[in-house]
Amino acid sequence: MTKKLNWSKRREVIWLLTAERMIVEAATKSFSLFGYKATTMDQVARLANVGKGTIYTFFKNKEELFEEIISTLVKEMIAEAEAVIQPGLPITENVHRGLFRILEFRSKHQLMIKLVQEEAEMGTLAVSEMLRHVEDEIIAYLKNKLDTAISKGSIPSMDTELTSFLLLKMYIALIFDWEKNHEPLSSDQIAQIMKVFLLRKLPN
Repeated sequence: MTKKLNWSKRREVIWLLTAERMIVEAATKSFSLFGYKATTMDQVARLANVGKGTIYTFFKNKEELFEEIISTLVKEMIAEAEAVIQPGLPITENVHRGLFRILEFRSKHQLMIKLVQEEAEMGTLAVSEMLRHVEDEIIAYLKNKLDTAISKGSIPSMDTELTSFLLLKMYIALIFDWEKNHEPLSSDQIAQIMKVFLLRKLPN
């Protein structure tokens, strides 16, 4: 009897984990295709092939589901940056590598593309707030890298939050805004520009 109960419990746990994954995947697909505002919980339930009530077992509303998806996206973004950073390289090179990879990820990720489009065209408040959150997480990541370098004596003391903010905004301008009316800049070109304007204050 105990074995039957244990197996029943395991099956329930497996089903719950599978259902949650299906819901998150379905919501990500819906947000990516239709945007945040046009996505409904009924739509997510249909895509996930679960009852609408099942969604509320895991997420109390669309906002909470959206937050979960963006949280995962941020982790993926940071993992992309970490994959290209090499401990033996100068801080300028690693900052460039990490930030360029993050924004490259952002430019190709279908959900991010749709959210940026929705904010520009509709000004959806929840989307604006979440995109701001993503930027805050990127700034916090850069700040942590600079703080670590300062603590090791690799670079002089500075306002790392402000420096991280400036780095992010300048990279966005060079990668996204410049391309609207000019030929895209290569990673090497951007690295050289940043060394001249901002990163020149850091040791190479």
